[in-house]
Amino acid sequence: MDLGKLMNKHLTRYFDPGKTIPEETLQQLLAFLRSAPSSTNVQPNHFYVLATPEGKERLAANLGERFQDNAEKILNASHTVILTTRADLPEGHLQAVFDKERADGRFPDPAKQARWESMTRDFLNLRNYGYKDLNHWMEKQTYLAMGLTMMAAVELGVEAMPLEGFDPSSVDKAFKIRETGHTTTVLLALGYPDPAKAYGSPVSRFETDQLFTFV
Repeated sequence: MDLGKLMNKHLTRYFDPGKTIPEETLQQLLAFLRSAPSSTNVQPNHFYVLATPEGKERLAANLGERFQDNAEKILNASHTVILTTRADLPEGHLQAVFDKERADGRFPDPAKQARWESMTRDFLNLRNYGYKDLNHWMEKQTYLAMGLTMMAAVELGVEAMPLEGFDPSSVDKAFKIRETGHTTTVLLALGYPDPAKAYGSPVSRFETDQLFTFV
């Protein structure tokens, strides 16, 4: 990965509607998104991949009145991913995680798997009843997955633009997301930049001495 290129690039705001991500590249990107880590391997997400004009149009029409400026970005993108997060963490989901870990042989020693499950339950109970931030904590896992996927997109030559300018309740309703026990957290538009609208100005960040403290 070219870190210099990554550090000195602007996020794309305008996509070229005439360019589509090749299927092989898209599948690589989705495989990476699937493999993104989450704390305690909780995997609280479901991802809606909008690859058709109809899917993108439905999202663009349901961003909410205040956010219609973002409709063009979604319509011109090759694909847009709706990243959703569980609204709660029922026993059924947690057990499904444990069952998949056992099936995959994550812990070859059954005793280690049992200890892991016990520790995971204790930690999740702390988030739910102690810190009372379970929903916020699960959303952090969603943003972790998105951030890593954005870096993978750069490696694959794809532009990735996160979008928080939307009405979650409207998107949830349009795609019947809440019926699945999830809610929309963030959008990720993917595609190739419109060269006529690309930023040519330098990236602006605080200087190093304002950002780092060495102890």
